[in-house]
Amino acid sequence: MAEFVHVTGVRSARGIQRSGIAARSHGWAGGRGVYCMPVLSSFTLTYQWVRELRRWHAGVLVAVQFRLSDDQPVTVGRFGVPPREATASQAVAAVRELDDPRGYEVFVPRAISVGEVRRVRDVPQGVGWRYVPAAHGRRPCPCPACLPRGAYKVATVRRRFSDDEPVRPKSELMTRLRAAVTVDDIIEVLVELGRGRRGGAEELAYLADHPDPDVRDTLAGVLRSYRGREARRLREQLQLSAPSAAHPDHR
Repeated sequence: MAEFVHVTGVRSARGIQRSGIAARSHGWAGGRGVYCMPVLSSFTLTYQWVRELRRWHAGVLVAVQFRLSDDQPVTVGRFGVPPREATASQAVAAVRELDDPRGYEVFVPRAISVGEVRRVRDVPQGVGWRYVPAAHGRRPCPCPACLPRGAYKVATVRRRFSDDEPVRPKSELMTRLRAAVTVDDIIEVLVELGRGRRGGAEELAYLADHPDPDVRDTLAGVLRSYRGREARRLREQLQLSAPSAAHPDHR
């Protein structure tokens, strides 16, 4: 049996102990599943994702330890790079053989059943790297993806290091959004809309039923910058249309 850990919010722990880990995260090929790390001899490397994931999840994180059969199909690789297919045992062996496994992850293309979960444990909240492995001493990236709204000292970092042009007027952005055809173009404009506090969320309502899940996920994040009843209604609509047992996953 191959052993892995999955990092998630403490508020999800009770549900996981009752029904397992939901397949909420997107894999490289578009399917849904669960991100995790093999259990390694090094505590720091096993739980290396904790500090980075704290930038994206409010509250305390915990680690869910689970076992998979050796022949379970998974993918393994460094984040941001196309992973390779492997079995669970091959993925564990591949990560253990690396000189520097920081930034590596395993993706299980399915949910984890409650019978496969061994335990949920507390972990130190400062273990691991932040932004990217070996980021200490490097110039931080101030983009909204790397520094989400509400992160620690995010405004200070953006003032010091941002090379961005001033935020364009909403009217200009909405004109670009209505003219956008591809998914990438839509997401690009939505991200820019999310850089400022906005009103008039009803203008984005037509995207709540967009067939592409990445557009809907981006829209849900952008609507946090919008005020008013319609913004709350759209957020609730997107939450209801998401898979059940939605909770912050590893990645």
